Amino acid sequence: MEFERAIRVFVEGFAFARSYTHPFLFRELASSAYALFDAPRKNPRDLRSGELVVSDLSPAEADALSRTAMEGRHKVCYLLRDGEPDREIRAEFKALGYRLMTTEPFFVHLLANLAPVAEPVPLVRVTTPEQAQLLANAALRRQVLPAHLALDPPPIRQYMAFEDGQYPIGWVSSVAAGKSRWCHSMFVIESYRRRGIGRSLMTRMLLDDRAHGADANV
Repeated sequence: MEFERAIRVFVEGFAFARSYTHPFLFRELASSAYALFDAPRKNPRDLRSGELVVSDLSPAEADALSRTAMEGRHKVCYLLRDGEPDREIRAEFKALGYRLMTTEPFFVHLLANLAPVAEPVPLVRVTTPEQAQLLANAALRRQVLPAHLALDPPPIRQYMAFEDGQYPIGWVSSVAAGKSRWCHSMFVIESYRRRGIGRSLMTRMLLDDRAHGADANV
């Protein structure tokens, strides 16, 4: 999968996931450069922090784009290809006054050769408002909206794992983004980890992605 298309999947999926309470939009600024931002609000003080997503630019170029294309509070998300050195880039951003907040790996899972795995606990796809509310209670925030469940095809598919059939102990969701999907909100309660539950959730989701025509999940 092309690096540039993976970035686009990330941007679309991230914007969707932040739009539950208020629309979160994105705009392509240049090749592999996107502005993500809140839709207008009645009270500008309620605007959430935006994000500039960039790659293949120097830190100075990313900083200039940040200053001209972004409004209000925002972060810069700088994406590197696998194996690309980052020491000099980090130093350049620091010299420009930026503070590093976090570093995360960026995964692309191609789906052509995916195989099923054992499911150590029952897995359920969320298809009803009651299931959606049960998951929201466990996760302490809404993971899927009733409006999403009513659409065909749905923009998001949500899965949860059960230990005793009563209470979710893990969950993950797949967000539509063109021909691919975005993996959102993967989580297993700490006391249930290292048992293959996360792997089985992820695999069930990816198999469904492929069955519904996706070629990759980011």
